[in-house]
Amino acid sequence: MAVRHRKRSRHKYPGTRKWGRGNIKHGRGKGSRGGKGFAGSSKHKWIQIITKYPGHFGRESMRSLKPKRKALNLWEINRMALAGKFGAPEGGRYKAELAGYKVLGCGDIGVAAVVTADAFSGRAAEKIAKAGGEAKAAPQ
Repeated sequence: MAVRHRKRSRHKYPGTRKWGRGNIKHGRGKGSRGGKGFAGSSKHKWIQIITKYPGHFGRESMRSLKPKRKALNLWEINRMALAGKFGAPEGGRYKAELAGYKVLGCGDIGVAAVVTADAFSGRAAEKIAKAGGEAKAAPQ
């Protein structure tokens, strides 16, 4: 027959001075509880962290909250214009509207285009003007 044991009670410590720690001085400070705050959170307090704060560690917890602007190079704009993504040229110039993009100056643009984007690098604006186009900043 199985012997059932009563669960160990914590009622034996109240009223005592030491709570089972030995000398009274051994219970002082933060070392008696494993450190202050999140100290030991990746070591001896790991179970507490993954149960109470599941998103504390990981890839997504420390990221910038600023909106990211997408970038587009000049060679990509040239390829898109030649593929007909911007429609037929009006007055010999393509009309490219790129909301939410910054245009960078990598590569060459071989077509004249009026490019409207959020921002331009200095080299990109120079190369667009040199090809007979125009770089316009989109109103925000």
